[in-house]
Amino acid sequence: MDITNFQSGSYQQRYKYKSFLPQKIDIEWEVSDLNLISLLSKADIKLGELNAYSQLIPDVDFFIKMHIRKEASQSSKIEGTQTNIEDILQKADNISPEKRDDWSEVQNYISAMNFAISELNSLPISTRLIKNTHKILLSGCRGKNKQPGEYRKSQNWIGGASINDASFIPPHNDEVNDLMSDLEKFFNNENNKLPVLLKAGISHYQFETIHPFLDGNGRIGRLLITLYLINNNLLSKPCLYLSDFFAKNRLLYYDNLSRARINNDLRQWLMFFLEGVFQTSQNAIDTFRKIIALKSDIESTRIVTLGKRSKSALELLNYLFSEPLIETTDLPVILKLNNSTVNRLVDQFVNLNILKEVTGYKRNRIFIFKEYLDLFE
Repeated sequence: MDITNFQSGSYQQRYKYKSFLPQKIDIEWEVSDLNLISLLSKADIKLGELNAYSQLIPDVDFFIKMHIRKEASQSSKIEGTQTNIEDILQKADNISPEKRDDWSEVQNYISAMNFAISELNSLPISTRLIKNTHKILLSGCRGKNKQPGEYRKSQNWIGGASINDASFIPPHNDEVNDLMSDLEKFFNNENNKLPVLLKAGISHYQFETIHPFLDGNGRIGRLLITLYLINNNLLSKPCLYLSDFFAKNRLLYYDNLSRARINNDLRQWLMFFLEGVFQTSQNAIDTFRKIIALKSDIESTRIVTLGKRSKSALELLNYLFSEPLIETTDLPVILKLNNSTVNRLVDQFVNLNILKEVTGYKRNRIFIFKEYLDLFE
């Protein structure tokens, strides 16, 4: 089926409401639209540039750790949480009670993402992987009573105070296992020659349409995009996350998903998705370049002035690129230095405008590597 001839599905009469049953997607696809092909080419090239760039950067895993935190923050923000990156970096004890639920949800997202990425070494993208990741996402936080790790056994809906005024009612729970089985086949069908980025876009649309869980569908669906690109070798490192693009274009994100269902316009959704891949890849490349420039500047013009302490200073700097918010009480063990040496080193970093103290306390001080953190805001 040509993408321009896409038929999204049909409404099924249920008791007092109609649920939407999407067409299965593990079929033969064709692409004839030249504008879609052109944008696909641009997005593919830019994603390849990002992938190459990520493989050339020393210690890239330090920086990717921050990309994952930003993704967790932005993806959760789409769902209504208000935690920013600086909050995410804090320890639980430093989070105010009114922010703790949001903080816990984002920490779970980070754990779920790291788990899923590591599992790709031994598992394909599958029901088992998706369910296990979802279980981590919802465990111990607001969604803990919404069947973590299990596909839903009841009808859900999107928007509206009740099912009667919902903006969208996904397929009935009796259809979920069959639809997710079809999606899993689509993920792993090596005979399907549709370009990977188009498959990623279609699978995200289908997952969000099925809405297989009672909670966490948006976050799992967005996480699956990155997993799919890694699993198909378009990315060797998890350095592309579309939630920032979706968050900045939130209305378009939902409108284009709805338009595919209502108007059978999968093409418009894919155009939006590919534009997101292109812009996000470029932004990630720009961020990597700024990180490298910042690191070079600090090493060559600031740390060099510390003389014999330069070696310890470089170790602290490298640690800051992984953990840009620190408490001085943690550093003696990490840097294998005594307390007084650590305190002097941190004070020198403050004088060099590398660190900024944020508590105003004389003891139990917290410092932030603000120049670096600003690159992710």
